[in-house]
Amino acid sequence: MAKLNSKPKGKVAGASAIRKKDLVPFTRQIAGMLRAGMSVLASLSTLEEQCESPNFKAVLKQLRERLESGEPFSVALADFPVVFDDMYINMVAAGERSGQFADVLARLAEILQSSARLARKVKSALTYPTVVLCMALIIAGALITFVLPTFVDMFGDFGAELPGLTQALMDMSDFIRAYWYYLIIGAVVGFFLFKKWKTTPAGHFAFDRFRLKMPVFGVLNLKVGIGRFCRLFAQMLNSGVPIVEAMEIVSRSLGNVVLETSIMKAKGEVEQGNTLAASMEGKPFMPILMLRMIAAGEKSGRIDEMLSNIADSYDEEVETLLATLTSLLEPFLMVFLGAVIGTIVIGMFMPIFKLGTVVGG
Repeated sequence: MAKLNSKPKGKVAGASAIRKKDLVPFTRQIAGMLRAGMSVLASLSTLEEQCESPNFKAVLKQLRERLESGEPFSVALADFPVVFDDMYINMVAAGERSGQFADVLARLAEILQSSARLARKVKSALTYPTVVLCMALIIAGALITFVLPTFVDMFGDFGAELPGLTQALMDMSDFIRAYWYYLIIGAVVGFFLFKKWKTTPAGHFAFDRFRLKMPVFGVLNLKVGIGRFCRLFAQMLNSGVPIVEAMEIVSRSLGNVVLETSIMKAKGEVEQGNTLAASMEGKPFMPILMLRMIAAGEKSGRIDEMLSNIADSYDEEVETLLATLTSLLEPFLMVFLGAVIGTIVIGMFMPIFKLGTVVGG
C-alpha cells in the first residue's frame, strides 16, 4: 500500500470537475506516453503544457515539482486525495512495484471510464422521472394556490355549497396560502436535519441500507455496487495489490457503508486464513451467484478473471434494468401526472357544472 507522506494535503479548487472531466483522459494519455517510452516526468510536463483546466494544471505542476524532487509518483498523488482516491494511488503504487506502470494506468483509465459511463446512464434514467414529478408538483401547486380560488369565488357569489372534492382542494389551497412560509421553513429545516442525521454513523448506515432495500431501485443500487466491487477488486489483484489490502481499498470506493461493512468483515476472515468466497458468504447483500463464481475462480486460480466476468455480467444487468425502468416509468408517470392534474381540474370545474342547477333552483 502506498505510504502517504507527511506534507499537508493539497487543496484543489474544482476537484469534482477534475475527477469528472480530466482524470480519465489524463490517465489514458500518460499511459500512452509511458508505453511510447517517455518517462513519467516528461509525460507530466507535456500534459501540464497542454492542459486547458487551470485547476488541474496547478495540480500537474505540483506533481511535476514533487517528481523533480525525487518523490515516487504514487506518493506525489497522495498529496491530492480529493482528486486521486485510495484505489487510484494504490494501483499506481502496485504498478511502480511490478514494473507494469503503463499497463496499470491503462487499466485505471478503463475502470474510470466504465464507472463514469455507468453513472451517466443511471443519472440519465433517473432524470426524466425526477423532472416529471417536479413539474407535476409545481403545476398542481400553482393550480391549487392561484387558479382554484378564482373559480370558487365565481361559484361562491351564489351562496351555494361547494362540491366535496372542490371543498377539499379549497381547504388545501387555504392552508398553503396561509402557512406557505412555515411550509418553506419546515422543508428547509427538515432537509438540513436529514443531512445532519445522514452524516452520523447510525444515520449513514440506515440510509445506505434503505438504498439497498427500497423497491426496484434497491436492486439497481445493489447491482451497481457489486459490479463496481468486482471490477475494482479484479483490477487491483491483476495489478499486484495483495488481496487483503485490495479488499480494504475497494470497500471504501463503493459509496455504500453497508456493502463496505460486509466486505470489511469478510476481510477479517480472509486474514484468519479463510477463502474469499467462504469469508463473504452469509454477509448482508452478498449475492449467492457472485459467491459461487468467486469460489470457482479460487479453485481454478483465475479469480481476477472470474471477478471481471462477474462485473461484466452485472453491468449488463444494470443496463437492462435501466432500459426496463425507463420504459415502465414513462407510462406510469404520464398516468400519475394525468391523475393529479385531472383531479384538480375536475375539482375546479365541478362548481361550474353545478352552476346551472344552482341558478335554476
